[in-house]
Amino acid sequence: MHTSPQPAHDFLSFVNASPTPFHAVENVKDHLREAGFEEIKEREAWVSICQPGGKYFLTRNASTIIAFAIGKKWQPGNPIAMIGAHTDSPCLRIKPISKRQSEGFLQVGVETYGGGLWHTWFDRDLSIAGRVMVKTAKGDFLQKLVKIDRPILRIPTLAIHLDRQETFTFNKETQLFPIAGLVAAELNRQGRGEEGSEPEDSKASESTKPFQPLKVPMERHHPYIVELIAEEAGVKTIEVVDFEMLLYDTQESCIGGLNNELLFSPRLDNLEMSFCSTMGLIDSVSTPAALENESTIRLIALFDHEEIGSLSAQGADSNILPAVIRRLSVLPSEFERIPNSQDLYDQIRHDASSSTAYEQTLSTSFLISADMAHSINPNYAGKYEASHRPEMNKGTVVKINANARYMTNSPGIVLIQEVARRQGVPLQLFVVANDSSCGSTIGPMLAAALGTRTLDLGNPQLSMHSIRETGGVYDVGYAIKLFEGLFQDFSELEAKIFVD
Repeated sequence: MHTSPQPAHDFLSFVNASPTPFHAVENVKDHLREAGFEEIKEREAWVSICQPGGKYFLTRNASTIIAFAIGKKWQPGNPIAMIGAHTDSPCLRIKPISKRQSEGFLQVGVETYGGGLWHTWFDRDLSIAGRVMVKTAKGDFLQKLVKIDRPILRIPTLAIHLDRQETFTFNKETQLFPIAGLVAAELNRQGRGEEGSEPEDSKASESTKPFQPLKVPMERHHPYIVELIAEEAGVKTIEVVDFEMLLYDTQESCIGGLNNELLFSPRLDNLEMSFCSTMGLIDSVSTPAALENESTIRLIALFDHEEIGSLSAQGADSNILPAVIRRLSVLPSEFERIPNSQDLYDQIRHDASSSTAYEQTLSTSFLISADMAHSINPNYAGKYEASHRPEMNKGTVVKINANARYMTNSPGIVLIQEVARRQGVPLQLFVVANDSSCGSTIGPMLAAALGTRTLDLGNPQLSMHSIRETGGVYDVGYAIKLFEGLFQDFSELEAKIFVD
C-alpha cells in the first residue's frame, strides 16, 4: 500500500527553494497564506485578534515560525495538539571576515554549523544563500532574502597521488576553505591587471572616508561576492550593511531509484518534517467546517538552531513556545466574546477560568517531536538493533529510548497508533542498539519545560547530516496523512486516554 507520490514532488519544490532556515520559513508562510492563515506579531495583543475559528502564524528572527488554528468551541484551558520540528540543517556559514587569498586562488572563510558529515562537502558545486540587512534611503534597515543560483564555490580534495591516506582526514580550519576563483581573473575583472594596483580614480584618502566602527562588507569579504549579494537583493553594494550567508549544494533534489521510489536531496533532516507538519495542519483545516466542532487548538512550531542545541532566542529551548501557549490558553471562547458587553459578572467569570488555564492546557495537550529517523543501511546493518530496523516507504518511525533521549512512552504510542489506524498509514518502531550512541531531539527539552505529553517520531532516511541524503518517496505522504489525522482526531482521543 502506497500513498500518492505527489506530496514528495511538492516537498522537492519546497526544499529546492529553501537553502536556509530563512527561506524555509518564508516558503512556509507562503503555504499558510494561501490556506487562509493570517500573520500576527508577538508584540501585539492577541485577545482582540485571535478568534475561535481563526488561523494564524507568527515568526521570530525570520527563522522560526509557529502556526495555529483555533477551534470554534475553544474554551480557556482546553488542550492544544502540537507538532514541533526544525528548520535548520548542518552547513557551512561564511565568516564575518571571509576574505582569503592563497597561492593565486581567492578563498572564502567558512565556519561549521552543527555536526555535519563535512567530507561530503568536498568537490561539490556550491553557492550561497541567506539574508542581507540593507539600509534604505530613509535610514531604515530591512531584511532581504538572497539565493545565488549558480555555482561559485568549491572545496577541492587533494589528489590521491599526493597523499595516499586510507581514511580521508582533514583540518576543518585550514583545509575546509572553498575556492571562489583565481586572483588573476578577479584583478582583470576589476581592471587592475596582474600587479593588482588600484586605478587612480578609485584611491581615496583615509581622512576623507566616513568613520565606520567595523570595516564595511566590501572590505571584509571579496568585493565580487558582496556585489552578487547586492544584485540578488536588488540594492547597491553601499546599501549592504551586513549579511548571514550559508553555503548550499546547487544540485537540486530529485526523485531516484529504479522505480522512482527514493528521494535524493539535501536537508531532509529536517525540512521533510517541517514540510509534512505544515501540510498536515493545512490539510486538517481545508474544509469550511473543519473547525466548527473543534474544542482544541491545532499548532505547529518549526524552530531554528536545533542542530546546535536549541539554546537561543529562536530555538526550542527558548521561551517562544511556552509564551505562545500561555497566551493561547487564556483566549476567551466564542461565547465569552459578547459585543459591547460591560457586564462585570462576565469579566469575573472569565478571569477566574483564566487563572489556571495555562496549567490546565499543558496537562491535557500533546506534542509530537517530528525529526527524521534512521533507515536501515544495508552496508552497515550490524550497527542497528536486530529487531528495530526501519525501512523506507514503510511508514513514519516512532522513536523510543529508555534513557529519555526520546520522549515516547506507552500512552503516546496508544494515541499515535489509533490516529494511524484511522488514517490507514503504517508505523515503525526504532530503538538504538545498546552498544551504539543515540541522538536526541527537541522532544526532551520541550517535555521538561512544558510537562506536556510528548512523543518522538520521524520519517526514515539514510546519510543523515550529509550534504546529500536519501529518503523514501511515499513516506512524505504517510507523514502528512498522519499529522492531518492527529489534528482532526486529537480532541476525541485525548479524552479517552486516562493517565495522570
